[in-house]
Amino acid sequence: MAKFSPETIRTIALVGHGGAGKTTLAEALLARAGAIPAPGSVEKGTTVCDFDPLEKQYQHSLNAAAVNLEHLDTRIHLLDTPGLPDFIGRAIGALPAVETACVVVNAQNGIEMITSRMMQWARKRDLCRMIVVNKIDAENLDLPGLLAKLQAAFGKECLPINLPAEGGGKVVDCFFNPAGTADFSSVENAHSALVDQVVEVDEELMAAYLEKGEVAPEALHAPFEKALREGHLIPVCFVSARNGAGVAELLDVFVKLMPNPTEGNPPLMMKGEGEKAQPVRAIPDPKQHVLAHVFKVMIDPFVGKVGVFRVHQGTITRDSQLYIGEGKKSFKVSHPYLLKGKDFVETDALVPGDIGAVAKVDDIHFDAVLHDSHDEDHIHFVPLEFPTPMHSLAIEPKRRGDEQKISDALHKLSAEDPTFRVEHSATTNQTIVSGLGDLHMRYILDRMANQYHVEIATKPVRIPYRETITARAEGHHRHKKQTGGAGQFGEVYLKVEPLRRGAGFEFVDQVKGGTIPSQFIPAVEKGVRQVLEMGPLAGYPVHDVRVIVYDGKYHDVDSKEIAFITAGKRAFMDAISKARAIMLEPVVNIEITAPEANMGDIAGDISSRRGQLSGTDSTAPGTLLIKGKVPLSELNNYQARLKSVTAGQGSYTMEFSHYDPVPPGIQKELVAAHAKTANVEED
Repeated sequence: MAKFSPETIRTIALVGHGGAGKTTLAEALLARAGAIPAPGSVEKGTTVCDFDPLEKQYQHSLNAAAVNLEHLDTRIHLLDTPGLPDFIGRAIGALPAVETACVVVNAQNGIEMITSRMMQWARKRDLCRMIVVNKIDAENLDLPGLLAKLQAAFGKECLPINLPAEGGGKVVDCFFNPAGTADFSSVENAHSALVDQVVEVDEELMAAYLEKGEVAPEALHAPFEKALREGHLIPVCFVSARNGAGVAELLDVFVKLMPNPTEGNPPLMMKGEGEKAQPVRAIPDPKQHVLAHVFKVMIDPFVGKVGVFRVHQGTITRDSQLYIGEGKKSFKVSHPYLLKGKDFVETDALVPGDIGAVAKVDDIHFDAVLHDSHDEDHIHFVPLEFPTPMHSLAIEPKRRGDEQKISDALHKLSAEDPTFRVEHSATTNQTIVSGLGDLHMRYILDRMANQYHVEIATKPVRIPYRETITARAEGHHRHKKQTGGAGQFGEVYLKVEPLRRGAGFEFVDQVKGGTIPSQFIPAVEKGVRQVLEMGPLAGYPVHDVRVIVYDGKYHDVDSKEIAFITAGKRAFMDAISKARAIMLEPVVNIEITAPEANMGDIAGDISSRRGQLSGTDSTAPGTLLIKGKVPLSELNNYQARLKSVTAGQGSYTMEFSHYDPVPPGIQKELVAAHAKTANVEED
């Protein structure tokens, strides 16, 4: 039997910018609850959560790590997530596993780039949110100013549930026992603000409050949970993971005020596909059918493929038979595990709210739904919105014969990481790996060398330009070949039209009277698509075009599929040559966090790269978040340039925005380079 029920379980994701102290806070919480004898150190590589050798080397979390602890007869599952922009995909992936996103803020640095991003992502997933201000014992802090900035950035609903006292040596409660003196503000005023905010979601309670002037904290539990669910309240806690101030109080807040699985907003789940999909709600009842969601996959060299999941409904026990998504074959849960960093702790049962793992299940994959009845075959989670991997490298083996080893390693790495992509470019015959930044790619290369023992060489990737048309035109080609015996014959007339940017490709059959028999129409489309793959200007894919086939001729004996493939291809090329073809380049949204003093240099540099700034925000004293749009081709080695300009203090993220026409001068260079390459290949 399970020791804990859904009502006595809490799930918390520690999220926030790198350097906020999430891993150190997790250590302090584990030690305070007695789950470990003493807190480990990030610097010494002795923490429970940062157990990967590369995490110890980089001294930053690179993966989401699960731990659990017990406090006041409650099991608390903590997910310690990465805060570096290059690894933010692993933090986003953890959000569906929890009821509460605990956004950790560095009291010294204030609101940073990932702080804002995680607040937004958590809100989109309907999670309850709280803010923990860490490092309150540091020198030269402006905590009142930071609280004001939090409220300005995220709303007046960000209210302190405790306040620092004795210079960050302790905290005083503002909710249950509002008494004592804080380093700033008033405990009584903070208590009144909390109660005022909470009672607003309950009309009867508000009436009683207005009449009596006070409400017992016990009566506030239900409206407090409702305020959290609706985003009407975002509690702010103060803590120092280093000296322990506020750590015990934070554990109490987790247990007494944060929602359990029966109280939080239900996970965003759908049944069916496309327009027919309907929302479904998991019932956090241990007696129902099993529904669990795989939010992390890792390939362990000793235990194989591991699926880490959150149970949303039902109970998973030893010998449970589970299906993966729409899979027809079940697998047996031989050993259900709880996780404590790198350690797998076998358990008897996992109930709604529990975060567990199964090992040696080859078919398990990220975002899979596990269930024990075919009634749940078509249930899936609403997809997460991950940043688009834009930092790419072309790779090839240093040693001949390593191709298969590299392929196997890349397959395993992409299974673990939703923001790492592998593709083969037929245009360039390159294997291309893409991630969220330079550090992300260095981590991948280090993993391949250290864990999978393969060495690879890297090259720059060709920018994914596109080609398109800007005018309507007609094309025609008659393919006739006679070499003795049966020949080849096919004739095609077609029109081309530009489509809106991003529309892709449309093929329309308007042939009447059987001038091209219906069995040859797919051959015409196949010929057209061959041109789409390698455009006529510079060999890049053609997009945003409609092709309308409206007439042609055939021969009873000589017409064959190959003849209409050739005729369709040549007719399309004829039309494009008249349709004012242009090249398109990818433009990315860029967000740069940098010292305010470097604003002028950064603005000038972005302008020199054909970029445009769209605005700036102050994220902390002396720090700016600079937003803009820049052609991707202009950002080669930008990380090194930004590091030089800001003395290593700047960072940036980018994500795909749209395609824009390439300036005529650059298009001319690209076309000339393609022609030169084509001539060399012909020679």
